[in-house]
Amino acid sequence: AALAAPAAAGVAAPHAIRCSPTPQDAFGPFGRGIPPVRSKIGTGHVLTGVVLTSLDCRPIRRAQVQFWQANRSGQYTRAGSATVLTDRFGRFRFEGPFPPSYEGRPGHIHIRVVAKDHVTLLARYEPPRGERRGTIRLVLVPQDV
Repeated sequence: AALAAPAAAGVAAPHAIRCSPTPQDAFGPFGRGIPPVRSKIGTGHVLTGVVLTSLDCRPIRRAQVQFWQANRSGQYTRAGSATVLTDRFGRFRFEGPFPPSYEGRPGHIHIRVVAKDHVTLLARYEPPRGERRGTIRLVLVPQDV
């Protein structure tokens, strides 16, 4: 399964020509509608990141970053979901409880990123055990024109 890469601090350098796209992760609890717009579903872990286009590494403004996180029973509910919009620099912030492990799987957060003129990205973030903060970089591929 593909995992989103940890991010380096800040956004891409202006001279960057191309960014490697984030690998797609085909699994997740999607198809349950769009999660509610909110940046917090609990406390314990803060995930920040940036959404970029692979074409020239520029930030993608107003991308929808959707999160689904299982509860302690390993079930996905709307209470464990959220949607945030990226700012003009492509940045976002999401806060929730540390994702629990279940059925032998490490704790993780499923992420779907929807942005105009880009292929929808399905990714997964696995925070290191005990970490209260994480940062990721999500790189989307432009749609064929």
